[in-house]
Amino acid sequence: MNDTVNKYEAEFSNIVRAYRKRHMGKGPSQVRTTFCNCWAICELEGNLSPIEKFIATTDDGKQMLRAARTEMVKEIYKKNPPIEMEELLGAGFLEVFVDIDIEADRGMSIFVFDRDIEQKHKNL
Repeated sequence: MNDTVNKYEAEFSNIVRAYRKRHMGKGPSQVRTTFCNCWAICELEGNLSPIEKFIATTDDGKQMLRAARTEMVKEIYKKNPPIEMEELLGAGFLEVFVDIDIEADRGMSIFVFDRDIEQKHKNL
């Protein structure tokens, strides 16, 4: 794969980690990003805080955490547009799709931008 794309994907991963830490109090321990057309697809591991892991010991706690870690994350991105991502990619942020597996402490976020970010960075 193109080293330039890898560099941008790594920088994007760092921005995601810092953004989550700034707006949610804790960022994921690991983020891997892949660009695909107008999407930045992020695999996130180590999302849950120690108290969230404790809450996840019950079924109700798991359901509550999943709702918080999906719907609330989307709201945070709506209220606090990820300007650093837009600046890095030279593309406008449109929306984010979020899901998390509470038991595995692994999540996915798909960031949608207003232009093809994969092709742009392949051509640099």
